[in-house]
Amino acid sequence: MAPIRSYLDFEKPVAELEAKVEELRAMQAAGNAADIAEDITRLEAKSAQALKDLYGELTPWQKTQVARHPSRPHCLDYIGALIADFVPLAGDRKFGEDAAIVGGFGRFRGESICVIGHEKGSTTESRLKHNFGMARPEGYRKAVRLLDLADRFGIPVLALVDTAGAYPGIDAEERGQAEAIARSTEACLNLGVPNVAVILGEGGSGGAVAIATANRVLMLEHAIYSVISPEGAASILWRDTAKAQEAATSMKITAADLDRFGIVDRIVTEPVGGAHRDPAAAIASAGDAVAAAFGELRGLDRDALRRQRRDKFLAIGRTLE
Repeated sequence: MAPIRSYLDFEKPVAELEAKVEELRAMQAAGNAADIAEDITRLEAKSAQALKDLYGELTPWQKTQVARHPSRPHCLDYIGALIADFVPLAGDRKFGEDAAIVGGFGRFRGESICVIGHEKGSTTESRLKHNFGMARPEGYRKAVRLLDLADRFGIPVLALVDTAGAYPGIDAEERGQAEAIARSTEACLNLGVPNVAVILGEGGSGGAVAIATANRVLMLEHAIYSVISPEGAASILWRDTAKAQEAATSMKITAADLDRFGIVDRIVTEPVGGAHRDPAAAIASAGDAVAAAFGELRGLDRDALRRQRRDKFLAIGRTLE
């Protein structure tokens, strides 16, 4: 049985073609029709071309929808496929455990690595457990604990970013959300080991930057990275969330825009139709990009890594117009 797909609104033409293909396949399997293999092949080719054309010219708002697709692979999917012998660590040693940020140590292509990432969850139960990837202060303090361990033992750090932003609840503010984000960002800047960040889906505000202040920042083709969500920007600027599409276009949140501005270092190509259509291929592509990024940093000493990282982020404010 073919997997059940969740289609976005703008994918309706592709959905109709793929539904017709499945209908013909069912007829063929039941033996209730003459040889229709040619019709199936023709429709499959038409559907594939329609998907390619559609995803070749997505608007920023459509990319936002793709970045948020519920079937898009998340942090734990990447860890499961790319990291061997992964051992998660829990707790910030100050308040408690925050499941919105997952972290631990393992091996990436034979080398020791520290992994820190936002986990959104893929089912209702797991989304509630991980708070939809929106971390509280203890999540960022756990990240700092892991960063300090990695730095102490000379282990490179990989950050997997996928969050709408840090959790804005009263309890988080009471426990020092802003300070925790700042400390995590500072810990990233002070690392004497290579660190690479990958924007998997959403990279929202300080909640993303807190673990994405890296020597190399990679971004999946249909991910978004911004100081605030399009809905949040529309609410502030126009007091109307219906203008989110206009905000998404004005904010320059796509990988192509951010690559042009020098905010990200490399765009990781996704399968046609987005990472949710072929998670294994998307994860493999990201793994290759991560390996290449770490390869570029190999041989740099601690001072050189810190200097390169700081210069990279200071240059953003100096060069953007």
